[in-house]
Formats: sequence, C-alpha cells, structure tokens
Amino acid sequence: MIVYAIVGLIGLALLFAPFLFPEVRSQEVAARICVFIVLVASYDLLLGYTGIVSFAHTMFFGLGAYGAAIALKTMGRGFDAILLGGAAGVAAALVLAILIGLLSLRVKAIFFAMITLAAASVMLVLASQLSDFTGGEDGMTYQIPRFFSPATKLLTDADGKVLRIFDVALDGKIALYYFVFLTSLALFLVMARIVASPLGTVLEAIRENELRAEAIGYRVVLYRTAIFCIAAVIAALAGIVRAVWLKYTGPEVALSFAIMIDILLMVVIGGMGTLIGAIIGVVIMSLAQFYLKDLMQVAADATSGVPLLPELLNPDRWLLWLGVLFILLVYFFPAGIAGTLLGKGGTK
Repeated sequence: MIVYAIVGLIGLALLFAPFLFPEVRSQEVAARICVFIVLVASYDLLLGYTGIVSFAHTMFFGLGAYGAAIALKTMGRGFDAILLGGAAGVAAALVLAILIGLLSLRVKAIFFAMITLAAASVMLVLASQLSDFTGGEDGMTYQIPRFFSPATKLLTDADGKVLRIFDVALDGKIALYYFVFLTSLALFLVMARIVASPLGTVLEAIRENELRAEAIGYRVVLYRTAIFCIAAVIAALAGIVRAVWLKYTGPEVALSFAIMIDILLMVVIGGMGTLIGAIIGVVIMSLAQFYLKDLMQVAADATSGVPLLPELLNPDRWLLWLGVLFILLVYFFPAGIAGTLLGKGGTK
C-alpha cells in the first residue's frame, strides 16, 4: 500500500506539474522524470526481469534522439520530420538490437556486457566525429512544430487572449509537456502489460534458471533477443520524446556513459524486477541531482557558526552526499525501495 500510494502521488504530481510547479526549471525536471521513467523501466525489462546486463541502452536512446533531431534539422519543424526521423532512429535501434541480441548465442554474462559496452562506445565516437550529420561534440539545435510554441493558443477567453488556469497560460508550452507526459505514460503502460503477460513470466523463469527454462521447452535465445529488441525500441522512442522536449541533441545528453550510470543507479534504488521501482528510483535520483545542491547551500548557511560542518555541507561536495545517500538506500533497502517494501528478495 505504501509503494502504490507513493507511486500514485508521483503520478498526480507529474500530471499536474505545469500548474503545481510553473517554474521553467521545475517543468524541466518533471519532463526529464517522465522520459527517464520510460528509459529506466525499459532497462529493468532487461536487468530486473530477464537478468541481461547491457551497457548499450543509451545507444538506443541516442539513436531515437538523433533520428528525430537530424530530421527536424533538415526537413524543418513539422510533425512529419518527427515521424520520419523517429521511425528511422527506431529502425536503426531495432536492427542493432537484433545483431547484438543474436550474439547471446555465443557469449554470456560479462562477455555480453562487454560487447554492449563496446557497441555503445563506438556509437558515441561516431556521433562525436560525424559532425556534418550530428553536430559533433557541440550537438545540434533545431526547431520543433509550431503547435508546441508559446505563441500557440490552445484555449482563449472572451477577449481572444490565451486562457489561464491558476495563472498558467494554456499555450503550446503546456501542449509540449503533455505530449511528453502522455507518450511516457503510454509507453509505461505497454511495458506493464508485457510484464503481466505470459511473456513476462517466461522472462522471470529465464532470469531465475536459464537451463531449466530451456529444458521445459522455451527457446531462451529467442526470448532474450525479443526482449532486448523490445527494450531497445522503447528506449529509442523515449529518445525521440527527449529530443522534442529539449530542442537540442548532443553526445552528452543522449549517448554519454554518465546517463548509463544514472540508469543503473535508478534501477538499483527503485528495485530490480518491479517496474514501478523505476518511478521511485528516477524521482529520487532526479530530485537529488537537481535540488541537493540547493538544500546543501541552505544547510551550510544555517550551520555557518558550527566548526567544520559548513565545509562538509558545501554544495560543491554534493556528489559525496549523493554517494552516502545511495549507500544508505542500498543498506536499508537491499532489494531497492519498491522491492523491499513489496517483500521481494531481489533477483538471483
């Protein structure tokens, strides 16, 4: 009940985020949380439900983002550019996922993880060096459809001005946020349906004992490759949404290994093999990354008269306290927050 209550409150906060948190920074955090919930949950399909360790998830995320970005840059600010570019990015992600997934016929465990790491590194190098197409290290900026611009009036009042609710204008900016929110919600519900289906049960069987799953008639390689492809496609779709929201795509926001580390931490904090744990993990990590420095500054100012403590609470040391927070969460919630509260013992 606690877990589902927390998730319900998070869902309501994200649903009404433009009205509850009208600041630009807060809406950026809310949109990032929506996208990363999808990205982390799709990775949990691999790690938590199937036991596949992959470091190539940001590669698929980046392919979707770059596909939409390149199309918007070359074709103009239309929905057709998003559809065509996004489709190309998803197709590329699917082809690479099939090729990498089939390697599991020959390699297992850590060797497969190293192959995915190599593939992700190659993609990062290509994105950085093919500057004519990707913008190189600087990335690329572009315009998105006019429907998402602040000049668009979704609803108007009697005077013909844009309608306001709680002093928030119902313009294209609101439409852009709800595009992100509703797309992320739809993708999450698709993953929840997959987990609740017979396919989800087979994936858990493969995670627990691959040899027994093979012995009772399941083609393990086929199922592993299938879920790898599904997770890749969902990650690519999340990349498209992220690219449309940011209006910028570059190696640091779409392909960097730092994003992969964040995904791993979010999965572990939330709880592997729970799916809803992705929601909790993403929210905790995102709020810590965006607001921990501010809280530390307030704490440092409040304890300015205490020896040594203000130095320890210096905002520049926020990564230290983030590490301490992660250690405490892992110690008190060994199966992740959602996993521990739901009574799961973690995966074997």
